[in-house]
Amino acid sequence: QVQLVESGGGLVQAGGSLRLSCAASGRTFSSYAMGWFRQAPGKEREFVAAVSWRGGTIRYGDSVKGRFTISRDNAKNTVTLQMNSLKPEDTAVYYCAGRPSFSPSISENEYVYWGQGTQVTVSS
Repeated sequence: QVQLVESGGGLVQAGGSLRLSCAASGRTFSSYAMGWFRQAPGKEREFVAAVSWRGGTIRYGDSVKGRFTISRDNAKNTVTLQMNSLKPEDTAVYYCAGRPSFSPSISENEYVYWGQGTQVTVSS
């Protein structure tokens, strides 16, 4: 069992930056691929970024490539999403997710564990 808790959301102006963190409980964290997804009001949940169990393989959604960076620290059981050059369309609830596999996935259906989400609001 893995429990995930996100933090770091908030209100930021367009062009600004935010750093989201996801703290995981459980000794099996290092064997899980981790991902970030987001959901804006009235829209379906969207893939943002994912990282393999050791961090060697990373995938990004097309809308965030070049602006967001995902990383993980298995010693601290954390995964981080650094978000730069934020745009109003990045406004959403951001969710951390864990997949019991070494490889990352862009499909939310392949993630078993989910955090409660953290709100990110980007003003224009």
